[in-house]
Amino acid sequence: MIYRYKGVDANGNKVRDKIEASSLAEAKSKLKNQKILYSDIKEESASVLDRLSFKRTYTVSPKELSNLSRELATYIRSGISIVQALRVVQNHYTDNKKLSLFLSEVNTLLDEGKTFYAALNEQTIVRLPEFYKQSIKVSEDGGILDEVLMELADFLKEQEKLRKEVKSAFAYPGFMIAVSLIMIAFMLTFVVPQITSIFASMHQELPTPTKVVIALANFFSHHYMALLVSLSAFVVLFVVLRKKSEKFAYGVDRILLKVPFFGNLIEHSELARFAYMASLLVRSGVTFVQTINLSSNILNNRVIKKVFQDASKEVVEGKTLSNALLKSPYKIDYAFVQTVALGEETSEVESVLSNISQLYFEENRDKTSMLLSLLEPALMLFVGGSIGFIVAAMLLPIFSMSIQ
Repeated sequence: MIYRYKGVDANGNKVRDKIEASSLAEAKSKLKNQKILYSDIKEESASVLDRLSFKRTYTVSPKELSNLSRELATYIRSGISIVQALRVVQNHYTDNKKLSLFLSEVNTLLDEGKTFYAALNEQTIVRLPEFYKQSIKVSEDGGILDEVLMELADFLKEQEKLRKEVKSAFAYPGFMIAVSLIMIAFMLTFVVPQITSIFASMHQELPTPTKVVIALANFFSHHYMALLVSLSAFVVLFVVLRKKSEKFAYGVDRILLKVPFFGNLIEHSELARFAYMASLLVRSGVTFVQTINLSSNILNNRVIKKVFQDASKEVVEGKTLSNALLKSPYKIDYAFVQTVALGEETSEVESVLSNISQLYFEENRDKTSMLLSLLEPALMLFVGGSIGFIVAAMLLPIFSMSIQ
């Protein structure tokens, strides 16, 4: 439950904020630990949106987590303790409900004597990635918390940047496809049937293209609602099965990897993310087996994720990662395996993984740019060709009448 309070802090400043607690007594105890003398405290009534929400924890965006990590790293490097840094940073997020509650909860747990990792792990406000928490845990033990926080900030920023690049890159093609399909459906459903009545009064044989267009128009005009319902049901069923059925999701991911061009793009993207995360964790001091497991958890493709999870079991038994990858049923990019093997032989796994991640990221950017440069004219041809075919098919009978 969330409690809203107002009072005075240890420095004599008036404060008005929120705190999470399971009961009023616990909320008062937490305020006491924070040395806050409250004058008023009461449970905050949930809004309509909160009542409708079924989520127990908030999801924080990579950009928000990156900015927060960078701020904390900057303050810690200036000589401020993590406790003081969190209190300073909390003042910057007073307008952000979820991060304000998150930082308040972490501060409370730190006041109770918890480590930063334990506070992040026990708080229930924000759902944090496991690799993020494990990196914090190792960095606290090694005394390099500021360095790891800055590395995590860079990684999260790079992932957010990459996501935005892909999203913006495919925005125009997606818009073109949607508009073209809407235009074709509109013409077949509403325009063509109006002209068909004219052809019926001619009592003459229609050209084959015209018959095809009229047949399509009749089908769409009589079944467009059934098509929309079927399409919507298919999309919903697909999404639900992908979320609920691990076997179905694994099969879909396996098919995606076999798609020409796109399969290679997906594989290299996943390998780049794995390599970048693994290099960061190795540099943070995480054990190699744990590094493989944590890095595989950030992958979206279940086939490649399983390859690395199975490989980690082989590494526990004393085998190298490169040999474990070579024995995997799904053969990932051989160049990646060879690069990992080189890093293992020279004990430069961290730098090798960092380099190959940059290589794959740049290669995917070039491939995406090339795809888009070819896709735009192809879409224009598709839109123009489709509409042109419909128009020409409707004009052919008129031309034949004028000739006769």
